[in-house]
Amino acid sequence: MPTVIFNFADGRQHTVEAVAGQTLMQAAVSSGLEGILGDCGGACQCATCHIYIDQSWLDQLPEMDGMEDDMLEGTAAPRLAQSRLGCCVILEAVHEGMVVTLPPTQI
Repeated sequence: MPTVIFNFADGRQHTVEAVAGQTLMQAAVSSGLEGILGDCGGACQCATCHIYIDQSWLDQLPEMDGMEDDMLEGTAAPRLAQSRLGCCVILEAVHEGMVVTLPPTQI
């Protein structure tokens, strides 16, 4: 069970115990975390699970596909180099302690 640390734009922090095989979006939504909407249910069609992956974790994730890349063009908060969609990041045991930051807005 990887633990993921979510940082909020206002400085708050929330730690979530995820299940290996879950996406970051599923882990956040199932724990009631505010700030990740996941309106499309994880179909990579709404960009309301936009997150910023901590730089130290980027190399440990698979590259994004074209669909995720396209959806990130329509995010409410600025797209940064470390932007990903939480529905496209599948958590595994090796992601223990991953740190992500939520943007100030999703819509």
